[in-house]
Amino acid sequence: MKRVHRVVATAAVAAMAFAPLGAAPWSFAADAPAAVSSDTGDLAAKTQATLDKALDFEKSKQQPDGGWQRPTDQGDFPALTAVVLTGLVRSGKFSTKDDFVKKGYERLFKYQKENGGIFEDALANYNTAISLSAIAATNDPSFKERQDKAVAFLKRTQWVPGGEKGPKGEQVTDKSNPWYGGWGYGNHTRPDLSNAHFSIEALKDAGLKDDDPAMKAAIDFVTRCQNDSETNDQKKFAGDDGGFIYGPANGEGDSEAGKYDGPDGRTLRRSYGSMTYAGLKSLLYAGVKKDDPRVQKAIDWIEHDWTVDENPGMRLAGPANAKHGLYYYYNVYAKALHAYGEPVITDAKGTKHDWRVELIDKLSSTQQPDGSWAGETRWLENDPVLATAYAVMALEQAQQDLKDHPVTASR
Repeated sequence: MKRVHRVVATAAVAAMAFAPLGAAPWSFAADAPAAVSSDTGDLAAKTQATLDKALDFEKSKQQPDGGWQRPTDQGDFPALTAVVLTGLVRSGKFSTKDDFVKKGYERLFKYQKENGGIFEDALANYNTAISLSAIAATNDPSFKERQDKAVAFLKRTQWVPGGEKGPKGEQVTDKSNPWYGGWGYGNHTRPDLSNAHFSIEALKDAGLKDDDPAMKAAIDFVTRCQNDSETNDQKKFAGDDGGFIYGPANGEGDSEAGKYDGPDGRTLRRSYGSMTYAGLKSLLYAGVKKDDPRVQKAIDWIEHDWTVDENPGMRLAGPANAKHGLYYYYNVYAKALHAYGEPVITDAKGTKHDWRVELIDKLSSTQQPDGSWAGETRWLENDPVLATAYAVMALEQAQQDLKDHPVTASR
């Protein structure tokens, strides 16, 4: 069942933007412009020009050792090298035959352990998943052994019965455990949807089939991250707006967009954009059909919280949070909607939005003269290499979708 459309006056939008964490769950994203009409040829040229500048920027930032990673307070992140490499090889302009790309993969492979993990000091699963996508993107048969080892590592670090124990002896014995089917940042740490979506994407990129037990278990975990009391068995925190949160935690729920008091007195977790698109993408990548109620409820949330100006839902955690994770949001937004296969989304006011056109227009208008983008400090998006890598992958998805579904006059 569709939610009641949230059509509100501008004054109400402004008032809700400063609502405390105990306020209602809705994000009331800023009014978006009507769908942009654009000639397919002009749009394709604009997209390519924006991508070319971004790829040149990324190439220019390669370090002498071949990588793009930089030390952080949590150690060295090979994932940063991996996201850049993924965008480079998926662009069609570069491959492992290019010396600088080859050097980048050689640097990435120095992080691979005997157990297949690709990491340095911490965040074993996070780094391995993103690195696996980079390896799979090459379609290079000489990398198959490394790819297979990384796949095996990710399957071992999933929370399923019979799997490895966590650092405090944690173990999943059956599906009733809210951690079942998920992945965390490290090797058997508390799972969340962000790490789950990276892992699901990596396994899909590497060719894992929908009927693989890892994918089936992952669907159960992703379902427990959705605010849908009809399908989510975590009744303590699950709302009904169809969006997604960061994770089920220990049956309490966890959301970077905060919490609010529901009409029945329960403390609920607020849905937000980056996790909703990550959840939608994960369901589709794991083989859930687009007419499934979980998919349709996620689309309903997207229709009511449409924007490319901020990470919807985050504003209600405080107005300063509105653009936190913005480039991560663009990445999952483009991948999820490309997988969904519908170029036009109709918002709560009846306005049609061609998601490719609006994303391309937004990114081309905010690109810096050197070809980069940079976001907020939170989640490292103030690093232009990371923000640009996310933007590149988003543009590549839009570019492919335009080839699959050209813009027509009816849009």
